[in-house]
Amino acid sequence: MKLKREISRWDLVLLLINSTIGAGIFGLPSQIFKLSGIYSLPALFLCALIVFVLVLVFAEVASRFKKTGGPYLYILAAFGKIPAFIIGWLILITRVSTYAALINLMVTYLSYFNPLFIEPVYKISLISGITFLFTWVNYLGVRNSTILSNTLAIAKILPLLAFVVIGLFYIKPELIDTTQALPDFSDFSSSVLILIFAFTGFEAVLVNTGEIRDPRKNIPFALITSLSFVAIFYGLIQFVSIGTFPNLISSDKPITDAAQLFMGSTGAALITLGAVISIGGTLNAVMLIGSRVPYALSEEKQFPKLFSVLNPKNRTPVYSLFIFTAVTLLASLTGSFIYAVSISVISKIFIFLLVCAAMIKLRQKPEKEADYFKLRFGNFFAIAGILASVGLLLSSDLTEFVDVLVTVLIGLALFGIYKIFSRKKEY
Repeated sequence: MKLKREISRWDLVLLLINSTIGAGIFGLPSQIFKLSGIYSLPALFLCALIVFVLVLVFAEVASRFKKTGGPYLYILAAFGKIPAFIIGWLILITRVSTYAALINLMVTYLSYFNPLFIEPVYKISLISGITFLFTWVNYLGVRNSTILSNTLAIAKILPLLAFVVIGLFYIKPELIDTTQALPDFSDFSSSVLILIFAFTGFEAVLVNTGEIRDPRKNIPFALITSLSFVAIFYGLIQFVSIGTFPNLISSDKPITDAAQLFMGSTGAALITLGAVISIGGTLNAVMLIGSRVPYALSEEKQFPKLFSVLNPKNRTPVYSLFIFTAVTLLASLTGSFIYAVSISVISKIFIFLLVCAAMIKLRQKPEKEADYFKLRFGNFFAIAGILASVGLLLSSDLTEFVDVLVTVLIGLALFGIYKIFSRKKEY
């Protein structure tokens, strides 16, 4: 019995958009404007170019595989079991921490409509209720999860699209100051680093390859299409924010505050609702992806067999889903996710670096099948991706490296314990 291939080409495009455009975009315009001013627009273009190089590499590597696992499987095929387990473990931990952080943020946004939502009893009830809702939808099957993902992706885009379209009519040319002095290199590079992570999320979606129809054709198309859309959309949001909001540099909720200026309180409420929907879309995607990571590890005998058991009717990995739900709910309610959030940045860069290296390694192996997406000048793009990843690692905080090392050691210890017990059962 296998997972159902229910994710079509355009489902995948929307799932990638859902995973990329999260809550961060609602604070992003002021963050990068503080650092680079008007040059935040060229920073955005440069960032899109870097991510596009990485996406092209992922497009080739991902199109070689048909099973569930994503970057975990790519590293397994190229470098073996231990490096693959480390990547799979890091993806899993970051999915848990991302879910826990976002659902707490969702409650904060909901408190805009009713302050009671941040009271402990209501907060616990909301977090639990929303989590059980996403679990139930995912339990019913990947088709139901995909329909919800598509609905939330469109619903999150519409308020932001309204912000862009209406805002373009309220642009004040004097705010688009092209005579502004060039920012410091460190500030400009910090802008690019912040933006890099506003474009990520695509790498985790590829975990669901085993549920994607015709992955060898649809993954490259969906990756390139979704990135192009997100890059243009982010650019327009930044342009409108700069051109309509004089106090952009000091705002902690720039899109809401800018919308308040030219759309009134109704516009501010619409954008806040958009933020809630945006987070909801990302949460559903995280639940879908996160429940498949233990399944993929179990399929390769690196997690207990229980995690690869499928529901006979829905063909969803039920125990993997329920255990992922339990762990994320515990992290969400206790705040234990805060430590894990710090490893997200380094983990993503390591994934980018190793997938670029995997592409070079896989090209050196004899090809059994050649019907995958083969990138022209692929090794050049892979080397460029490796150099970009090394540059990002060098600009990251040393404490994050320590956090990642501790997390990896914990994962390897658990893996060792599992292997010892599984060998004893064999005798």
